[in-house]
Order: sequence, then structure tokens, then C-alpha cells
Amino acid sequence: MSRTAKPNYELNAPLLRSRLKLKHIQSENILKNHHPVAYAMLEAAGVRPGSIRAHAAKLLAAGATATTLILAPYPSSSGSSLLPSGSLHASSVPKDQESELKNRLRELLPVEIRPLLTGEENQITGLLHELYGLHAVPELEGNRLNTDYGYIGAEQHLTRYPGDNVWSHGFRPESGMAPGLGAWGYFATSVRLLTPDLILREKYYVAVQTLYLPEWQARLEYLRDWYQFRKVAVINPQNGKIMIADIADSGPALWTGKQFGGSPEVMDYLQSHDGRQRGPVILFFVDDPENRVPLGPLEYNLEQVPLLSAKNV
Repeated sequence: MSRTAKPNYELNAPLLRSRLKLKHIQSENILKNHHPVAYAMLEAAGVRPGSIRAHAAKLLAAGATATTLILAPYPSSSGSSLLPSGSLHASSVPKDQESELKNRLRELLPVEIRPLLTGEENQITGLLHELYGLHAVPELEGNRLNTDYGYIGAEQHLTRYPGDNVWSHGFRPESGMAPGLGAWGYFATSVRLLTPDLILREKYYVAVQTLYLPEWQARLEYLRDWYQFRKVAVINPQNGKIMIADIADSGPALWTGKQFGGSPEVMDYLQSHDGRQRGPVILFFVDDPENRVPLGPLEYNLEQVPLLSAKNV
């Protein structure tokens, strides 16, 4: 009599994690679309709407720690800490992805700063998908920049609407305001029309050298529309940090020795600078037709859910 084979109940942890994270992103998008005012208030308060639970957990952990310290009458005779075994930092997942990305990019990238070769580009695209589920490519819909590996420099805040000022941006007013409008003009025609999406577009913007594209003048109308707010991944190979940004300005000029520019928020997060206020970055287009990948820092911890391509689910 043959034995009946036992069903395979082995948990596919990576697939389950990917599905849960994608559901998390979808829930955040629903909140943003149906309750834009509440979403904007949370953003202004420095709370990412998709990480409310994580913030609540931190508050509870802090409260529990404080209670422990208050109620404990004497220090332990063994000299051990009064903090519970799960300390306040226990909720932060070590950024292994950043370290691994940095180390593996060190092996892939050329010593000199130059446009990447096809083989190098393909390996980096595969690496980003492997570590983050992020589908980022050097060429999208037949379009590519004059380089995808170059120096980025600090830009100023852009004017979002008529009458905008540096203080209303809420971050590093010392960075100043750009003397003119961005390449696509105002983000909104009035402050009342400044939506949460438009706030993020200016906050996490980059400038790229569209004017130096060989077909720019011949296909101006099409390319202006295609590049406007085009989503990109900006990677600092020196520390493994990734920013999901959008293209909202043109520049810098060739004589600066820089190929890209970043908003104050982008540069602050990437920590991409040297003595000349510039640093090397990789800049790829994000293939995200369903707009599932939000703008902002790409971090692999409990507060910033890793961003997944729909193809990864």
C-alpha cells in the first residue's frame, strides 16, 4: 500500500513579503487619492502616511521603556541595563541592502566617471531588481539621457506657484530659491491648487541635461512632455542610498562639470558631495506605468517599504 504524499506547506517568504509590501503601497495610494488634505497634513508633520503603524509602534515602545525606568526602584545589582531586551532601536532593520548595493556597485562601475556600457547597465538593472524589486532602466520607450553615470550638484528650491517663497518649503531655507522658474514653469497656478503630489514633485526633483540631447530640437514638443516629471532612481554608489525623484528642471550647463542637479532634499538624503559640492550618481528611469512607486528615499526598513515593480508580484 503506497503512502499518500504529504502536501508541501513550505512558506514562500520572499513572495509573501513582496505581496504584503505591494499591498502596503496600494493602501497608501488610496489614502492619498481619497483624502488628499489628510495626506498633506501628515506629510507636513513629517509622518509618512504609509508608516503610521511604525510611528505608533515607536511611541508605544518609548512609553513602555519610560514606564520601565519609572517603576524600577533600583538598578539591577548585576549592572545590566534597565532597558527591556527590545530597545527603542529594535524596530529598525539593518540596512543590509545599502551595504550590499554599495559593495557590488564598486565591482561593477568603472574607475572614471563616464556613460555606462550596455553590459554594465544591464547588471545594475538586475541588481536593483534583485535587492529592491525596483525596475529601473537606462533607456525607456526609446529615450535615454546623454549619460546615466555622472556628477550631481546641489540645486535650489523651485518656485511652485506665484508668490511662493523659500520659507514655505519648510526645509533648509539657506539653500535659497532658484532665480527663475523650472524648465516646465510653475507646478501650480496658485497656492490653493498645490496638491500633495505637486509638493512632492518639487521636493524630490532633479535636473537633467535635456537641452544637450541630439534630438531635443527636432522632437521638442514630444520630448518636453515625455521628460516632464519623469520618475527616476538616483543612486549614490558611495553609500548605497537611493532616491526616487522626478525630472522637473533642465541643467546643469556643460561647463560646470556636472551632469545632474538635485533639490536640497535629494542632496541631503543622498549625502552626495565632495569638496566641490558634487558627487557621482547613477540615474536610471523608473519603469512604473501604474505609478506604484512613490517619490522619496528608498529605504529598506519598517518605516519605508521597499518599492516593488508590479512584475515582481
